[in-house]
Amino acid sequence: MKVILLQDVKGVGKKDQIIEASDGYVRNFLMPKKLAVEASKVNVTALETKKRGAEKQRVKDLEDARAMKALLESKTITIAQKTGEGGRLFGSVTNKEVAQALSDQEGIDIDRKKITIPDVIKKTGEHSVDVRLHTDVAAKLQLMIKSL
Repeated sequence: MKVILLQDVKGVGKKDQIIEASDGYVRNFLMPKKLAVEASKVNVTALETKKRGAEKQRVKDLEDARAMKALLESKTITIAQKTGEGGRLFGSVTNKEVAQALSDQEGIDIDRKKITIPDVIKKTGEHSVDVRLHTDVAAKLQLMIKSL
């Protein structure tokens, strides 16, 4: 019997995959646990429609991420920190502070977990941080660290 899996089933297949399984396995295990539905014409059509919609959304998300990358790479964010002698900061600049400054200065909300600081920022001056916008898109954001 052909069925469409509604969830990943170990040793059988992945979600939204059409598989061939024995009638008893389908009737006694997969369907009662709501792990699969019969691969009727209506269900297959619904699955294809769902996959097309997901693909369109994925393409849209990628385009949005590329547009955001172009915007971020054209900006320089300024962060003011307390400093000691020689422009050394008391502490360091964190990804949370970068996300807050980006939100305050440009109105762009990015999760702090997507911001990666390659080297610890402990001095004033220009620095670069990585912003992960999508699995395929990463941007370099320029920071200007100034003393208060």
